[in-house]
Amino acid sequence: MSDMKATVVPTEQGFSVCGYEKIEYDFEFLDGVFHVENQQLAKYYQKWERCLAVMDLNIFNLYGLQMQNYFDQHGIKLKMHKTMIGEKAKSMKTLLEIVDTMTDFGLYRKEPLLVVGGGLVTDVAGFACAAYRRNTNYIRIPTTVIGLIDASVSIKVAVNYGRYKNRLGAYHPPLRTFLDFTFLRTLPAAQIRNGFAELIKISSCAHKSTFDLLDRYCENLIDTAFGRLDNAPEDIKMVADQIMLDRVIAYGHTWSPLHELVPETPLRHGHAISIDMAYSATLSRLRGLLSPADHERILNLFSRAGLSMDHHQFDGLLLERATSAILKTRDGKLRAAVPVSPMGKFPRKGDGLDAYVDASDTGYTVQGAPVENCLAKNSQNSIDCASDSRGLDSFKKVERITLKDYSSKIRGVS
Repeated sequence: MSDMKATVVPTEQGFSVCGYEKIEYDFEFLDGVFHVENQQLAKYYQKWERCLAVMDLNIFNLYGLQMQNYFDQHGIKLKMHKTMIGEKAKSMKTLLEIVDTMTDFGLYRKEPLLVVGGGLVTDVAGFACAAYRRNTNYIRIPTTVIGLIDASVSIKVAVNYGRYKNRLGAYHPPLRTFLDFTFLRTLPAAQIRNGFAELIKISSCAHKSTFDLLDRYCENLIDTAFGRLDNAPEDIKMVADQIMLDRVIAYGHTWSPLHELVPETPLRHGHAISIDMAYSATLSRLRGLLSPADHERILNLFSRAGLSMDHHQFDGLLLERATSAILKTRDGKLRAAVPVSPMGKFPRKGDGLDAYVDASDTGYTVQGAPVENCLAKNSQNSIDCASDSRGLDSFKKVERITLKDYSSKIRGVS
């Protein structure tokens, strides 16, 4: 929630306004948020005696009946808006569909919308709340690794526009966020892997002890859904609970925002940022900031996790366009976050496992194929990105040197 306070002071020419916005939002760890005995969520809706929930189709299929029973038992009328959001459908059209449902429901500005799903759903629905009556409350329940450790931690909400990722958005904190890691039990392994990239991003820059745990238990954490599966060894559960989640947001997000949407079937977010992070780590090594041993260790962890480190469309032309775009976002400065020291061999030579979006991301298929494939065929493949020369020439010099070295390193060429 936010609280704006302002003062107005007369001046010789008119008056001056000085305002400050106080932002407060809470997180609560609660396994089994939809278990009837857990009343924490219901308390927010008892006043209204009703709840409008926005969720993706996968969540409805898995938890819809449990959610309905939860609210029924607490005497709260539940209405569900089911959406199908893939990266291509993270759009104004999807946002307006949510807004139409909010209007039909007659949602009050202080009445919290319930948002349940991964980072795509919380981003779009959160932006809808930021725009609706200028400031509508909402409660977040993230259900994916990325949602639990990244998207739900931030107050940034957005939609894509054209070929640009998160081009339209706002800063809008939720009333509360419930973190229920038992959702990982039903999360596909491909989505666990997708979120693993965010943990590498955070830990390799800011929390060495967490990086050490990821490096030691990489495959076990992925295979057991971070210790949430019933057959998970007790030591893996303890390791998963020890992982600290400090955040260095910019690492992996310099060139990936443009690259993520370039392939006909979009890359998953985790794979797009892992390519960016691998390249950024290589730049750091060439600049003498990252030791060869730490560089090898980072790339090896990506590979063991099945994350992408290279892509045939991650080339000089894309780097130039993506650099031009990010310079506008960062006020003409590159500000490329890279890992530094102190902080093997690659089984997959740069290719990732489950790198592209499919029905587990979008929630539905068309004739047995992921809907993203159909959407992509009808969309333009061109990248519209205005040129910006500020800081670009110096980057091009680095890029000419490093791109060849980067590709050679990832693909095992000496």
